[in-house]
Amino acid sequence: MSQPTSGVVGDAGWPDDPEESPDRGARRRGRRHPTRPGVLPAALLTVTFVAIAVAAALTFVGLPYVVMSPGPATNILGKVDGKPLLSIDGATTYPTSGTLDFTTVSVDGGPGVRVNAYDLAQAWLSGSHEILPEEQVFPPQQSEEDAQEEGAAEMAGSQSVATATALRALGKDVDEQIVIAGVPDGSPSAGVFEPDDVLVTVDGDPAMSAEAVRTAVQRHEPGDTFPVVVRRDGKERTVTAKTAESDGRTVIGVGLRLDYDLPVDVTLRTGNVGGPSAGLMFSLAIYDVLTAGELTGGESIAGTGTMDDSGAVGPIGGLRQKLIGARRAGADFFLAPAGNCTEVVGNVPDGLRVVKVASFDDGIQAVRDIGTGDTASLPSCG
Repeated sequence: MSQPTSGVVGDAGWPDDPEESPDRGARRRGRRHPTRPGVLPAALLTVTFVAIAVAAALTFVGLPYVVMSPGPATNILGKVDGKPLLSIDGATTYPTSGTLDFTTVSVDGGPGVRVNAYDLAQAWLSGSHEILPEEQVFPPQQSEEDAQEEGAAEMAGSQSVATATALRALGKDVDEQIVIAGVPDGSPSAGVFEPDDVLVTVDGDPAMSAEAVRTAVQRHEPGDTFPVVVRRDGKERTVTAKTAESDGRTVIGVGLRLDYDLPVDVTLRTGNVGGPSAGLMFSLAIYDVLTAGELTGGESIAGTGTMDDSGAVGPIGGLRQKLIGARRAGADFFLAPAGNCTEVVGNVPDGLRVVKVASFDDGIQAVRDIGTGDTASLPSCG
């Protein structure tokens, strides 16, 4: 996972939104021609010097590519530095066994860290790495700091959605809330809203969803103002939103995210891993810890996939690298998003069985079947 809800649900209308060289022919064979003394050594020295200079230069020339390689797989039910990776306060928890690994991809290159020709050559020769143009992985002009912040936000979002999903599956009520994810420079509402403001009402309408917020905003013309009640630092206050026009729509120029008022406190110690792709595995692990019995039956299971508020599992990038990383970590089963099935076929390491999942319910059923040994009917991508 690259590589990060609070799941980003959009904004209120503000745009953020080798082939090997061909053989040049065999060396010709024929008579040797005499060479004047000293000419050949000088030529060789020149060629050697040029080759060294070019090689040295290549180590300093950054290229606009990204190298994706198998990253570590981490057991969410295990420990990190002697402490549980997953801990839950405010609810009864139960012992677990086996492994539920979230898988990652190591990314070299991108904003602030360019790869060179040697990096690309090694990646091409590895058989397990993938080379992609930088623009396919990172937005244009994104800084290294921005990329890190985005990944961290996506990770935090995936954890929140996973917790809400697991709790709902256990019959718990989970209240949703719409939160200001950010206020871009140049926004008409710069200085009005702050990141993490919780929207309570927008122009008198309850801020029940991102769509409800957009509908309230769209009632106005660019240049209008209207009251918005926000909860900031635990206290409600009224601010005045300012509108502008963007792509033919009225906007207030803020990013929104879906967050939850959770009845339990869930901590996941994931280190500096970013991105949203561990949502499925987080939700399964949280469900396992909050239910009696050992869901995995002691089996080694890895997987990947985003999780949205409806419980749907979404596709991710770097699937092939994650399959390799999972098998290296000892996993016997891998839960893969249905949307990634085309990438699964032909890329499964020996000894790893891939199970197709499209939802949280699919994931729970798959882990339960694996744990009880009822694996004959597990859905696959083949």
